[in-house]
Amino acid sequence: MTTTAASAGLPPDPVGIDDCWNRIGVAGDQTCARLADHIHCRNCPVYANAAQRNLQRAVGAGYKQEWAAHFRQPAQDSQALDASCLVFRIGREWLSLPTRLFLAVAPQAKPHRLPHRNDRGLSGIVNVGGTLYPCMSLADLLGIDDSAAAADKAVAAKGGAHRHTYARLLLMRWEEQAYALPVADLHGIERYATAAMQAPAATINKGLSRFLSGVIAIGDMHVGVLDAALIGYQLARTLR
Repeated sequence: MTTTAASAGLPPDPVGIDDCWNRIGVAGDQTCARLADHIHCRNCPVYANAAQRNLQRAVGAGYKQEWAAHFRQPAQDSQALDASCLVFRIGREWLSLPTRLFLAVAPQAKPHRLPHRNDRGLSGIVNVGGTLYPCMSLADLLGIDDSAAAADKAVAAKGGAHRHTYARLLLMRWEEQAYALPVADLHGIERYATAAMQAPAATINKGLSRFLSGVIAIGDMHVGVLDAALIGYQLARTLR
């Protein structure tokens, strides 16, 4: 679609701009002799010169008034999206941690058990791209049922039995130590307003609720915001 001066609210150009790109250029019949050298009109100095002249066109009063009225409108949402998190699922619970903690997302990998280590929450070690990571079970640390039955209920709640799930390993770093966290599903990165965070529901199990800073709404999901400091401390304590 070609933007004209009238449609943009600008006064007419006293000299006039020849929009040859719409006649003999890529948007026209492509008979321009310059196309052989420039391949596309955007690479042509004629097109660049026309763009420069258009940007230097005088601004009309109507154009100014229209934008002034636009920016005078009150903000629809006074709550700033001041935080970013990665949303994932463990069992039936949708949870999140700050985006800045994560290094990468990797495919699932079976952890190898460590001899003489039966620590609750430590599943073993996993090899991701040639690097070994301690594999930590948030389900065990938070007291979440991550059985197949719980996973099926979570899938049905979010969109039916035929919805694809994306079980992954989340690679995160806390202080100087990296960890691999298996998750049953990955929603992705979301921004949210910390001012809109709500208190956790009383029905959430106590093992999980003590690690939550609050709950945020993302679409039809209620996502628990995990306290990064508490989670990091618990991971480090389990690995000792």
